[in-house]
Amino acid sequence: MGRFVPRSTAPVPERAILVGVDLGRSEWTCEESLAELARLAQTDGAEVVMTMSQRLDAPVPKTFIGKGKVEELCHHVRSLEADVVIFDDELTPSQQANLEKIVGEPVKIIDRTALILDIFGVHAKTHEGRLQVQLAQLQYVLPRLRGMWSHLVGEQTRGGIGSRFGQGESQLEVDRRLVRARISTLRRELERLERRRGVQSKARWDSGVYRVALVGYTNAGKSTLLNRLTGADVYVRDELFATLDPTTRSLDLEEGRKITITDTVGFIQKLPTMLVESFKSTLAEVRAADLVLLVVDASDPHRELEVEAVRSVLREIGADGIRSVTVLNKSDLLDDDALREAQRSHPDAQVISALDGDGIRGLLYRIAKEASEGSVTMTVLVPYEKGLLMKMVHERCQVMRESYVQGGLLATVRADERMARTLAPYVAADDEGGAGTEGGEPSGA
Repeated sequence: MGRFVPRSTAPVPERAILVGVDLGRSEWTCEESLAELARLAQTDGAEVVMTMSQRLDAPVPKTFIGKGKVEELCHHVRSLEADVVIFDDELTPSQQANLEKIVGEPVKIIDRTALILDIFGVHAKTHEGRLQVQLAQLQYVLPRLRGMWSHLVGEQTRGGIGSRFGQGESQLEVDRRLVRARISTLRRELERLERRRGVQSKARWDSGVYRVALVGYTNAGKSTLLNRLTGADVYVRDELFATLDPTTRSLDLEEGRKITITDTVGFIQKLPTMLVESFKSTLAEVRAADLVLLVVDASDPHRELEVEAVRSVLREIGADGIRSVTVLNKSDLLDDDALREAQRSHPDAQVISALDGDGIRGLLYRIAKEASEGSVTMTVLVPYEKGLLMKMVHERCQVMRESYVQGGLLATVRADERMARTLAPYVAADDEGGAGTEGGEPSGA
């Protein structure tokens, strides 16, 4: 009997060919976009064996790329034993079907949208995240349902005698109806979760806790920054879309104010519209924020294009009017000249290294300064029976001086606009001692 030879059970990465078309309409060059597509493919477990590109004024309606390029693609698929061909732009259902027919089975033809959806499907962990990804995937698949049931076409209702009693719907029509029903179910469930999230968000709004949202291009270091600021243990890895589900943690600033910081899904150029729509309840965390920290990978040569891609999505979700601070992260990867160049592009930015902790103290000071913007200094006398209000004073205000007097808590605080309105009926007289001695009748009460 021959010696047993163990075989590896590790999954074999799919061999991928990337295809891009330069239409001359984007600030990103075709090479830069294909390089990012390669990172996406690697994140999804594929091995990129070749990239192809073509300069066109407009995509070819039938096959997206020209006839000669299709023939070249077929040759490379066979010679390189490729398993999947990934296009950098979204293909129409007919283009995808035509390419699959020409290239032949079992090679898969997918586009950038399908690749991103697949990555999202792997990385979504929460119930809401999985529902959002499934909704986007079904919306993508619905117009592409075809071919699987072509052998049943002849069994549809035929004319002639008894034609009113034929088999009815084709299987393809049944599948489409089931997918539409599932899409409706997912939307209702996500709307229910969005209402619940809205209640939670309103509770945080009513509590007056200052809310900070981290946004940025994927892999800019948002999760590492959240971990550094709050001591959280959010999953971090050097890959695109390592984390999708929003994570909120609380943080006590040195001045005593409590804030929340939310890590959100990373953005990317050519982010599929259906994903923005599906993740709107998650992105609502950004719209509800008081301050947005736009985290930028300062070491990335395409950082300005990435910043514009993020701002484009912020405009799309209606969050571009929120106060924001640019944070140049990964300063540890830059030399002095490169760092000065990055600062010239963003003179008002905070320069940090979330990995090493450099610049974090300055960032916290900037957050505290932004949180105090529009704050007023006031002396208030809060009656002892207003226990909840006393708690809000300590959590939501910067307490500069306090004492417990006959009428209640006498405190000089810096309060934001909302808290100042809440405390307005309890503003104390100028003479603090007199206010306490005289039984604590606040002015304007």
